[in-house]
Amino acid sequence: MKGLLEDKVTLVTGAAAGIGRTIVRHLADAGAVGLGFDIAARGMDLPSGWITRPGDVCSEDDVGDAVEAVRNEFGRLDVVVANAGVVPPWRETEAIDLDEWDRVFAVNVRGVVATIKHAVPLMKATGGSIVILGSLNSHRAHPRQCLYTASKHAVLGITRSVALDLGRFDIRVNALGPGPIATEALLERIDARANSGGPAATEALQQYAAETALGRLATEDDVARAALFLSSAHSSGISGQILPVDAGLP
Repeated sequence: MKGLLEDKVTLVTGAAAGIGRTIVRHLADAGAVGLGFDIAARGMDLPSGWITRPGDVCSEDDVGDAVEAVRNEFGRLDVVVANAGVVPPWRETEAIDLDEWDRVFAVNVRGVVATIKHAVPLMKATGGSIVILGSLNSHRAHPRQCLYTASKHAVLGITRSVALDLGRFDIRVNALGPGPIATEALLERIDARANSGGPAATEALQQYAAETALGRLATEDDVARAALFLSSAHSSGISGQILPVDAGLP
């Protein structure tokens, strides 16, 4: 993949850890430079050619400042990966916390829209690619996950609608739909469920893996390689789509 994104300028939100950090590494390996944006960006160690910017995607001012930093440092923007997101705890419907609902939508939905809104004026001159992190739950549901499912269904709607708006500027918009990924966040949720009488972490991960065609969970690297594909000219004819990265869940 060397040179696939040579000198392309990229903005990645939620870049400090997990899938976001892995995506930055893969894009950098392909030649991209850019800015990593994260609420925990202070002290973030990114590859050569990348700068960091602390901020919260819930704050439109923070997002706008990050894009302006890209403009000042690089003068253009070719690729945006709207990765920042949160996964709330499992809850029964009657236990839905509406304050929590608002916080999750502020990150998972409003934050995505703010990122795209502020990136587009800088992308119009050259075109490019916007990749949004959706989920398996962008097109299916699981019990006790109403909030997360609703937020990721919204992401798919954003992807499809914005793709229609931005195609005339040669800006493609697609989403990724990861299945279960053994990130720290997932492991914390599994441990919490185990403490409430659910299966142990090892058993739960084995159950997830057994449901897939590949007999394993998809990984952060799998997701990052898919993000690289959607960021590159290899996906030049694709827009308004969601690409599952789930090791073959039925």
